[in-house]
Amino acid sequence: MKGESMSQVMFDLDVLRSFSTGIALGSYARAADRLGRSTSAVSAQLKKLEAQAGTALFRKAGRGLELTDAGETLLAYARRMLELNAEAGAAMRGADLEGWVRLGLQEDFGETLLPAVLGRFARAHPKVRIEACVARSAELRERLELRQLDLALVWDTGEQMTPHGERVARLPLQWIGPRAPDALDAAWWKERERRGNSARKSKEPLPLVLLDAPCPLREIVVAALDRAGTPWRHAFTSASLAALWAATSAGLGLSVRTPFGLPAHVRAIDRTAIGLPALPQMSLMLYRAQAAAEAPVARLDALLLEAVREHVQAEPAQLH
Repeated sequence: MKGESMSQVMFDLDVLRSFSTGIALGSYARAADRLGRSTSAVSAQLKKLEAQAGTALFRKAGRGLELTDAGETLLAYARRMLELNAEAGAAMRGADLEGWVRLGLQEDFGETLLPAVLGRFARAHPKVRIEACVARSAELRERLELRQLDLALVWDTGEQMTPHGERVARLPLQWIGPRAPDALDAAWWKERERRGNSARKSKEPLPLVLLDAPCPLREIVVAALDRAGTPWRHAFTSASLAALWAATSAGLGLSVRTPFGLPAHVRAIDRTAIGLPALPQMSLMLYRAQAAAEAPVARLDALLLEAVREHVQAEPAQLH
């Protein structure tokens, strides 16, 4: 048959890596530097890739280039192929890896990172067992100090923790409201819309949706509002982040979080349009119980770092 006689395209992983790295870094000159190649060599790889694809992958956009629809499609496949290649390599290197890893995460990362990371790890290292603990920062910090955890991915609040840590990302705190603005508390929202920045002088208190005390983020938010002279009230509190998102989505008030892992039914609010104070950034840290980790712990450590950085790179408009 005609289809069977056609030669199959075999994409070169090395070329796909250059393609993907250039998009991630926003420049193929930077990609060439990162990959230890000349810019002309990377340019030749991209021409080869377009020839293999049989269609244009880039189009002019001002002084630069942007991906075509075909380029976007190929980029998604390139990332999957490179990820699978890395996973296969890890599986071969650690096929006989055995042991136990105890991982701590805050609730922000449970749905965003945990399924993909644990899936990749389990396929590569089926003999290693993982115990995951999803909890708030204070509990994770205590468990880490007691050596009940090997790794903990937490938001840094400036409190003293184990020295074996690494800052993974620094992300802005944002005011978070429901996807539909008209779902917000009517009296407060209508006044903000009507008065804009001058609404900070209003006596109508801002309804807050925050985690139960003790919570360092709660203290940051309240301090920022008090400094700005903005009245506030606790409209909803809970120990569960999922419950906060439900209350925020229902319009009970505004919450505060980084853009990492926001569910689809809430959104970041433009604070300047309604006179809310600016908020600081938070550091996302990966802490380790000990500097020299055993092989299973070191492997999960590397996968977590990679997954977080990929997530941050994939959402630049929200995270920076």
